[in-house]
Amino acid sequence: MWAWSCDEAYARAVHSITRTDKETNASNGNSTHEILGKIVTAIASIAMTAAFAVPAMAASDSGTAADPGTTQQSGQYKIYPQPQNTEYGDGSLILRDKANTVVEPGIDSATKARLNEALKLKGIETTAASKILEGWVPPYDATVIEKLKAAGMPILGKTNLDEFAQGSSTEHSAYQTTHNPWDTERVPGGSGGGSASAVAAFEAPIALGTDTGGSIRQPGALTGTVGVKPTYGGVSRFGAIAMASSLDQIGPVSRTVLDSALLQEIIGGHDKRDSTSIPEGPRPMVAAAREGAKRDLKGMKVGLIKELGGDGFQPGVEARFNEAVDKLKEMGAEVVEVSVPHIGYSLGAYYIIMPSEVSSNLARYDGMRYGLRVMPPTGVPQTAANMMAYTREAGFGDEVKRRIILGTYALSAGYYDAWYGSAQKVRTLIIRDFHNAFEKADVLVSPTSPSTAFKFGEKMDDPLAMYMNDIATIPANLAGVPAMSIPAGLSDDGLPVGFQFIAPQQRDEVMYKPAAALEAALEDSWNGPIWNDLKTPWLDGLGK
Repeated sequence: MWAWSCDEAYARAVHSITRTDKETNASNGNSTHEILGKIVTAIASIAMTAAFAVPAMAASDSGTAADPGTTQQSGQYKIYPQPQNTEYGDGSLILRDKANTVVEPGIDSATKARLNEALKLKGIETTAASKILEGWVPPYDATVIEKLKAAGMPILGKTNLDEFAQGSSTEHSAYQTTHNPWDTERVPGGSGGGSASAVAAFEAPIALGTDTGGSIRQPGALTGTVGVKPTYGGVSRFGAIAMASSLDQIGPVSRTVLDSALLQEIIGGHDKRDSTSIPEGPRPMVAAAREGAKRDLKGMKVGLIKELGGDGFQPGVEARFNEAVDKLKEMGAEVVEVSVPHIGYSLGAYYIIMPSEVSSNLARYDGMRYGLRVMPPTGVPQTAANMMAYTREAGFGDEVKRRIILGTYALSAGYYDAWYGSAQKVRTLIIRDFHNAFEKADVLVSPTSPSTAFKFGEKMDDPLAMYMNDIATIPANLAGVPAMSIPAGLSDDGLPVGFQFIAPQQRDEVMYKPAAALEAALEDSWNGPIWNDLKTPWLDGLGK
């Protein structure tokens, strides 16, 4: 049972993390990396026993030819049909007319959008890719959905993600596996791999995702798309299913920088229903993107974050990044090296703060009010506590359970100040570091992800290796600053590489100008957009 499993996890974690370690870390401020490593190693080592077992989900038949407007039933789970002869199952509805998604003169009422499954769409089942919300239909739209509808944009459907946006590969969805269009044996990144893959595979021109630690930008890097995390509070989170409330941010996914700017201006702005919403309206991002397309960056200072590079970064990733930096120089930008001294602690701080907020936010899924309800079997007392335990046991996947345990443990008596409190102090130091860095540069740059797309299953058994995929994206979420990933070319393995821009808080337009300039310069050197190199059987003849 869930309650018993938590107790066992606590006991084993306490056994593996000695009191001496606790006292030492509390007194001298040891690296949160070390603390995180000990906690996660202890919890990850716990076998997912029968108490944590999750029944296998029915898989979709991606080759089934079916009416795009219908769903099929496979057991008790809905399966959304995919285009014939494709392998890009992303749990979303299929376009009736794919040709409509190819020509993109701009964002207007004819442009169709896809939505991350964590965004509430009135009258449409919304699960956040979790069994525990199976069958739940929101009675209202998220604010961003209201704005899309007000702009006259048709909603194509929902896209897959890691359960409750917890993952870096979209392998943790309870429903389907999303494949990377560049290599269907590899992951599309996560948690928002469905949105990125849908855009990369020309199933939609634009999409929305949520970014808590890189969940829009990292999939963008792995699929050759543009992914943007706006300033925290710049886009309303009302109607987004919460993962970690102080980190979550809704943002655009597209194939061009200009399309992301157009979409962000539509969805941005103040919302009185979101207490964290910034009072100011959207920044002039479209104008900045169009100015950047002129490829004149004279007078702009670009800061190269010296801590994000070198060891741990794939050689092909660094090569494409350095080539892109040279392009910025050619367009007149002054490139200076800047330091964000505490950025090395960001991963450890994030994986204490985020699970703590996850533990709190996901406590509401108890089987009482909505979603899945699993009653205890015959012979077990039919109590509310037992019903909650069996419901959470069956409804949550392994990664969600891992993070709930980690977060609850970090918030427990005796550890709150030493771990959660210390992680929040590190977060403050990182915010100050970014403030100081932006006194020396207008915009900061780094690789988006340390590697290109990895194969399915390659990192599933090593949580720490999976978490390292977000080492370059997490700092922006901790600091609340805007960031964007654009394609920087293909690595030596033929897979896309991402280039990340980071701008000062509430100055999102600052990153759009150099991003659009670099996009134009790179596409000129490639003789066309990066997707011209995308080889897929069902895209042939669509005139990409």
